Amino acid sequence: MATELYDLAVPVFTRSLKALSAMLDKAAANAAETGDRPEALLARRLIDDMHPLVKQVQIACDGPKLCVARLSGVEAPVNEDTETTIPELKARIDATLAFLASIPRGAIDGQEDRDVVLKFPGGEWPFKGQGYVTGFALPNFFFHVTTAYGLLRGAGVPLGKRDYLGAAA
Repeated sequence: MATELYDLAVPVFTRSLKALSAMLDKAAANAAETGDRPEALLARRLIDDMHPLVKQVQIACDGPKLCVARLSGVEAPVNEDTETTIPELKARIDATLAFLASIPRGAIDGQEDRDVVLKFPGGEWPFKGQGYVTGFALPNFFFHVTTAYGLLRGAGVPLGKRDYLGAAA
């Protein structure tokens, strides 16, 4: 049986977004134990020219939302990027998960050859649907989830590989 495009994208995004939400729960609990301000975590960066944790989570939500929208032809919800607390970031993850769940499998399966063109200030990056998912959407998503994990782990949040991988499907 062939793998359907939906299976390559939506369950993978869903599992990792749930894991990211659980990592934020651990971050909040760790801050409560240590007496740290959880919001201080949101400003952490790996290096000056990289986005802080808050932006890593926002982008980790935007990637799946935009991927599913581009493949299905459904308009993606717009987020204002105003989150300043862990609960607000968790609400954004929840909203992203709800959007992903609202798109039926049939709107994504069969879109392997759909034209997807990403526009950047320096030009365009054209893809076909499957190449977009496997060559851009998933790697970009995991870059931001991994960076968020690294920022939290570096801040002393007790996370391990199982936290990153999330619950088995």
